[in-house]
Order: sequence, then C-alpha cells, then structure tokens
Amino acid sequence: MLSDAIRDTEAILKKCELCPRKCRVDRTAEETGFCRTGDKPFISSWGPHLGEESPLVGKYGSGTIFFGNCNLGCIFCQNYSLSHLGEGQEISFEKLASIMLELQDKDCHNINLVTPTHQVPMILRALEIAKGKGLSIPLVYNCGGYESLHVIEMLDGIVDIYMPDFKYSDPAMSLKYSDAGDYPEIAKAVIKEMHRQVGDLIIENGVSNKGLLVRHLVLPEKIAGTEGVVKFIAEEISKNTYINIMDQYHPCFRAFDHPPLNRRITAKEYKEAIKIALDAGLKRIDGVTV
Repeated sequence: MLSDAIRDTEAILKKCELCPRKCRVDRTAEETGFCRTGDKPFISSWGPHLGEESPLVGKYGSGTIFFGNCNLGCIFCQNYSLSHLGEGQEISFEKLASIMLELQDKDCHNINLVTPTHQVPMILRALEIAKGKGLSIPLVYNCGGYESLHVIEMLDGIVDIYMPDFKYSDPAMSLKYSDAGDYPEIAKAVIKEMHRQVGDLIIENGVSNKGLLVRHLVLPEKIAGTEGVVKFIAEEISKNTYINIMDQYHPCFRAFDHPPLNRRITAKEYKEAIKIALDAGLKRIDGVTV
C-alpha cells in the first residue's frame, strides 16, 4: 500500500498535479509551480507541540513537522514566513525519517504533518524509511483543505487522522483572499473522502488515534462563511464531527491592506459563530462545553 502510493505520487511530480492548481511542471527537473517547491523535503521546524487541539496533544504533545511553502495564497496567513516567504531548508528523505523517529522517541502522541499537500511524495518516501526503523505512532495530515481528491484517495490506509481546514464556503471570498475560487467545492469533496476513510474522531483516554478533525478560522464580518461550513459538515459529513472553531485570527502579512481583515474578530463575532455551529447540530466543538 505505502510502496504503491510512493510510486504513484512520485510519478505525479513529473507533471505536477499534486493539488488542484495542476501546474503540470516537472518538479524532478528543478521546475517549480505555485508552491515553489522541488522534489525533496522542504521543512521549517519540528518538535513537540502543546498548542494543538487537546485530542492531539495529550500529555506529551503532538509531534509537529512544519513544511515550508504552500499551495494556497492566503493574504492573512498566520504562518506567512513559512508559506509565503519560504522560510526553511531542503533536507534528505533520511533526515525527515529521523525527525519522525526523534519525535516518537520524545513520546509525542503522533506525527503531525503541517502543510503537507505539496510534499506528499517526499513525506511518503521518508515515512517508509521511518516505519522500517520502528515508527508506529499515528500520522496526522494537517492541511489547508485545498487537496487533490485523487491524492487523498491514495492515502487511504496510510493517514490515521485527517485535520483539514475548511476556510470558506463562498468561492468569491476564497478567490479574493486565497487565490482559489474553487476552494469550497474542492474542500467539500476531499473532506467527504477523508471522513469515508477514517470516520468520526475517536478519543480514548483523552487522546485520538484515528478520525477526522475539522478546523475553521472565524474571520471578520463573516468572510469565512461559517454558516455554510457548519451546515455542510452537519448535513453531509456527520453531526458527530469534531470541529475546532478558532478565534485566534489576527492581521498578518498583507491583511493590513484589506479591511476588514485588518482587525481581529470581536467576542460577539466568535460567539455568533459558535451559536451557528450548535444550531446546526454540531456538539463536539473544541473547547466548548455543551
């Protein structure tokens, strides 16, 4: 299964369609597309992370690996130094595998791949090496939600926990602020497939080993379209979906030049977003007691 996925995703790199942008460049020949990434792992940092959702953090933290660059163009990205400015370094597959094993040795509960979309073949190649040396903790696919359905299908049986963003329900907003007008329809299709593969998030003794966890960042003046997002999740995924409706938005990168993204959300806006989710029937909201 893993060897097949490695072969098939590496083949895609030669005319890259790893994400919906379908740049069709040959990344094995030093050509780069929207994500500005070649065919080797490109990472920014790694380590145990205690600030993720509680089912991932547990007692010892989530073993996060932050990959550099991105296939989205969010003008408000909270990690813009990584996604837009290219902070990071190219490393070998063996080094990436050793990082995974290092995180396991530190008792992290999982390997949390942050922004993996454009580096799936590299991750899988390193994963094969790491598994051969004893890697056994769950794999978390922590992505922006702008994925190739074909690639996600290839990850069936490999990924244990999917954690996609669902950023927008309005294509006009996703085009304006993330340069991806087809984002809502793409996100809906891939989240359905993710849920088909792993089901609702399973939590045992406070920690999850499998399932779907959706993130939704509340933006000022309903730009994110929270109502459409939670309606889709409740009606077409599962009312038992574990969702993190996030209140931490703050202006970054180019957001200062694009009101109303030049301000934080208000307490009222966040409370309204939570109420919308509860009214839609979602009860497993991170940090919210129902």
